[in-house]
Amino acid sequence: MTKAFKPRLPLSAAALIGLFPVFQSADAASVASPNGEIVLNCDTDAAGIARYEVLFHGKPVILPSALGFSFTDGSAIADKLEIVDEVQHSFSETYELPWGERRLVENTYNELELTLRQKEAPGLLFTLAFRVYDDGLGFRYEFPEQNGVKALEIADENTQFRFADDPMCWWIPGDWDCYEHLYKKTRLSEIDALDREGLNKPLSSTIPENSVDTPVTMLTSDGVHLSLHEASLLNYSGMTLRVNPQEHMLQSSLVGSRRTEWKARCELPFSTPWRTIQISDTAGGLIDSCLIINLNEPNKLGDVSDYVRPMKYVGIWWEMHLDRNTWAYEGGRHGATTENAKKLIDFATKNNIEGLLVEGWNTGWENWTDPEAREGIFDFTTAYPDYDLAEVARYGKEKGVELIMHHETSAAITTYIDRMDAAFGLMRDLDLHCVKTGHVGDIIPVGEYHHGQWMVNFYQSVYEKAAKYRIAINAHEPIKPTGIRRTYPNAISREGARGQEYNAWSPGSNPPDHVPNLVYTRLLAGPMDYTPGVFNIKLKPYKPDNQLNSTLVKELALYVVLYSPIQMVVDLPEYYEGEPAFQFIRDVPCDWEESHTLNGEVGQYVTIARRERGGDAWFIGSVSDEKPRHFELKLDFLPEGKSYRMVKYADAEDAHWDKNPCAYTVTRSVVTRDSVLTLDLAPGGGAAVALEPID
Repeated sequence: MTKAFKPRLPLSAAALIGLFPVFQSADAASVASPNGEIVLNCDTDAAGIARYEVLFHGKPVILPSALGFSFTDGSAIADKLEIVDEVQHSFSETYELPWGERRLVENTYNELELTLRQKEAPGLLFTLAFRVYDDGLGFRYEFPEQNGVKALEIADENTQFRFADDPMCWWIPGDWDCYEHLYKKTRLSEIDALDREGLNKPLSSTIPENSVDTPVTMLTSDGVHLSLHEASLLNYSGMTLRVNPQEHMLQSSLVGSRRTEWKARCELPFSTPWRTIQISDTAGGLIDSCLIINLNEPNKLGDVSDYVRPMKYVGIWWEMHLDRNTWAYEGGRHGATTENAKKLIDFATKNNIEGLLVEGWNTGWENWTDPEAREGIFDFTTAYPDYDLAEVARYGKEKGVELIMHHETSAAITTYIDRMDAAFGLMRDLDLHCVKTGHVGDIIPVGEYHHGQWMVNFYQSVYEKAAKYRIAINAHEPIKPTGIRRTYPNAISREGARGQEYNAWSPGSNPPDHVPNLVYTRLLAGPMDYTPGVFNIKLKPYKPDNQLNSTLVKELALYVVLYSPIQMVVDLPEYYEGEPAFQFIRDVPCDWEESHTLNGEVGQYVTIARRERGGDAWFIGSVSDEKPRHFELKLDFLPEGKSYRMVKYADAEDAHWDKNPCAYTVTRSVVTRDSVLTLDLAPGGGAAVALEPID
């Protein structure tokens, strides 16, 4: 057995470990985070079962948990394993992102690689790779080439996460088709993902067992914040986590297919995605973590600055959700007209908005949800008679506004595969570089699910093909983000959660705590195209029975709090006219030099400060649930010796998400790093702050 080094624990951690249950095996391998606060142990027990445990500050957060697989031929990787090699090493680098929450990312970890072999036939050989960072850890299974095995047909992956107590969890059900559910808060032992009460009922949803989707966020009785997810999901099935309430355990459960016996089929050599555990003393530490993106491969596309453009955008979109206009041409209320598009381009030009999304521009929307008509209904190249695509693209380019294309596939994936080259070719001919894709409905081919291996490979193929055409992808109804944006930076944003449109669909759809939940769950995985910026909170006269459960100022704060390199300015232009608060939307960028979480608690509130990329201006966003908040925050992230003009957009004293959502104040002052920022958030409210340096 080869050992490169054995990391030492700091004295405090080493002393504490003796007080808590840890592996008793003399052969247990151990690796610690660079700061020594996170320790991972791995061994095989007396039955030859591979298992691992995780300690934080010397206390166990993951109890001994088994690792393994079951295969479709009835065989398994379960017991009778032996460790045949051990290698450890350290790695550290700082790399630059072409866009993101921060420009420079530190990637520093200690790694343990254990090679294991089955003692009995078929004698499979594989490696368990563990990377331990200061903000958490990731581990994966790596299968090399070996005699007699060309591929593994995986019935399920049996990776366990056993917890030292019954943690509080923020979760959505393990849906094989849809992530668009409200987050629930329960103890792990109380999770019931099969309870349909209050669940979203989208066009496509499949919840086959009591499991949760990832990221799932947890808080232990010791105050430790955890989030379980996966990184670098490639050529594999998406992972849900099956609930074992009696043992306070979650176990990996892969998304399947009705067309195959296996949930994933992988030719050797291959590696699974990283199974990730983010660990922090604070809720904000989860937000500031770079674990997910660090566990992905470096940029494979090179310089993408000529076609990947962070930007704000307006759209022919919200008016359809308000039922003022329609996607379909028939009926006389078609929204995607040349005239309407040009008006929005003029509005964007005047207001520092760089993009325009047009939905409903192409033929096929009359029957797009018909199960019998979806296949072949869209060709992604033929415009309706009242929409001159080439003229809108030309006019936008003249005004400095990029046209964002829209490809709704209606989940007829085979059609899109056949027509993707033509669709991307048209964009190339018109010098267009961004497209919003959509996949609403049950997947065609029948039998596949949105989050299974077949669709994971499809989503990835879109990024790769789009890169050849110099196109960035904003995917809706996507597979969850797993940090692929580092490797393929044209994966510019995606949906994958319950967005703004739900507020127009039904009364009280997204409650005041929805955003404070998203920040600590879905947003830990990567950027989200939530579509903020509604000023007509009550949605009158279009949807008088519906509304946003938010104040107007909270809508401003979302541009900082909910990170995406493309941010929609969603409301109808007339609702921004005469509103001083619209200046914040004009000013706020979408690309950042650095980001810091200033405070927060999961599902309750958060405050985030970000500095614009390539500049010295700072922007702060703060949001709350249904409770009012009072914060006094240090501005010590500002540089020494500089003064800033501060513009603070705040909820008025009598503001309330339901009773008085549009009441706000705007105040101006001069601040430095020694100043204290006072924020008062209304129930369901927020605050938005712009800090401009004084030369």
